[in-house]
Amino acid sequence: MPMQLHDDAPRLQIPDRAEQAAKMKIDRATWAGQAFAKFDRAAVMRIARAVAEAAHHSAAHFAEAAVAETGMGVVADKKLKNELSAHPLLDFYENLDLVNPKVDADRRMIELPRPAGVVLALTPATNPVSTLYYKTILAILSRNAILFSPHPLAKRCCNEAAARLEAAAQAAGAPSGLIQCVEEPSVPLVQSLMTSPKVQVILATGGGPMVRAAYSSGNPAIGVGPGNAPVYVDPGCDQMVAAKRVIDSKAFDNSVLCTNESVLISQEQDRSRLERALRAGGAHICNAGEVTKLRDWLFPGGHLNTSAVGKSAVWIAGQAGLRVVASTRALVAPVELVGVDEPLTKEKLCPVLGWALVSNAAHAASMAQMILRMSGAGHSAAIHTDDPQLALDFASALSVYRVVVNAPCSQGAAGFATHLAPSFMIGTGYFGRSSVGENIGPQHLVHWTRLAWNSDPAMKTGDLTGLRAPFEGPGATRPQPVAPPFAAPPAASRPAGDGGVDRDLLRELILQELRDLTRGQS
Repeated sequence: MPMQLHDDAPRLQIPDRAEQAAKMKIDRATWAGQAFAKFDRAAVMRIARAVAEAAHHSAAHFAEAAVAETGMGVVADKKLKNELSAHPLLDFYENLDLVNPKVDADRRMIELPRPAGVVLALTPATNPVSTLYYKTILAILSRNAILFSPHPLAKRCCNEAAARLEAAAQAAGAPSGLIQCVEEPSVPLVQSLMTSPKVQVILATGGGPMVRAAYSSGNPAIGVGPGNAPVYVDPGCDQMVAAKRVIDSKAFDNSVLCTNESVLISQEQDRSRLERALRAGGAHICNAGEVTKLRDWLFPGGHLNTSAVGKSAVWIAGQAGLRVVASTRALVAPVELVGVDEPLTKEKLCPVLGWALVSNAAHAASMAQMILRMSGAGHSAAIHTDDPQLALDFASALSVYRVVVNAPCSQGAAGFATHLAPSFMIGTGYFGRSSVGENIGPQHLVHWTRLAWNSDPAMKTGDLTGLRAPFEGPGATRPQPVAPPFAAPPAASRPAGDGGVDRDLLRELILQELRDLTRGQS
């Protein structure tokens, strides 16, 4: 007689292959990060330059791959973003030393940089490879290992890009496993990775729910909020120049950057002049009937039709039943109201621009703040004016941390048309319920141990000039002198494993891992 199984009988638990593979990647990243943390600045910069060169060389290939896989954006613009996230990004941080200890003799203090360890980085479908490039450079400059969890719509191009950068890093002397990517991302897997005790910090770029999940994971997280940038064009500025900047920005990569202008604000007295300028810049100005069609298609039930994200203005017009010329770069929709009752004043991530009219500059600032109160607090805004005082007054009235003046907001707020830090993570700070209000850089992935001597002048600090910097990685050299200088004699040679890890330490760490795995199983 066959044996009957009860419902409560134990069943064989088959481990999730994707989750197990991801956990192995975290383990590899842990070892790589521990080894990389002992590299000196010369080795770090050598690896960073090799990665930047590989990124630049592959910029066009991955621009094409990203558009082919996601169906979003413009190949030429993605190529430019990929290139800007390679050498120019590295050049911006060339003189930022996050490796060598710093001595402050006057305050009797030494500051020792401490990398986070393993960085879990989420990448969006809208800017997949440029974000991956950018976060990789940040991790290398701060001596961290990085594991990417890409958006499922962009997993192939992200995996290939990460493998390309990892190969370049290893060829330049980096430990294996420094740059990795999850092959089969899913929401449950991302949630599991975010709660892993082996992840030291999460760089969360993506939708609001995912960013909130990162903050509630129990691990430190740096997240960014949604954009919805208002732009005010003052009557006193050159309307043709301002309109061209706005339309160029709105059309760039089909508006997938969260820094793109969302609602145009201008004065009623200037409507005809600005409308001519917008048309000259390639915009189609919708009439009342077209606005209704566009609103109904773009926001069915009040929610964004995600099929529009990253698509061209001509494609969107066709879907919404609008007739436009083939050269149309953006759709401009005049609206009577702004706020929750007008969905065209929400973030759109496509080349559709709301247009609202006001009576004066003060009214423009209050309307811009109303738009930000609905969505985009802490993010970005823009103004086109020849009056610096007006620009300052406008910025002071808004709850944002970036106000771009006389530049395209898409590139300006991201640091590619201004002197802001180049970034694909726009911190929204306290206004946007984020932990950082500036553009995220490698300095946010390093904390500092501070050796603080007794402040009594009668107490001696000892000689600080003969201290040894703790570098043990392959090819370690003496750090650059910092006043007063460190004398860094070569570290004593000793048997080392991959990346300069002490074999005895390696053995002990493995034993500790085994003890952790078996604890509580007896």
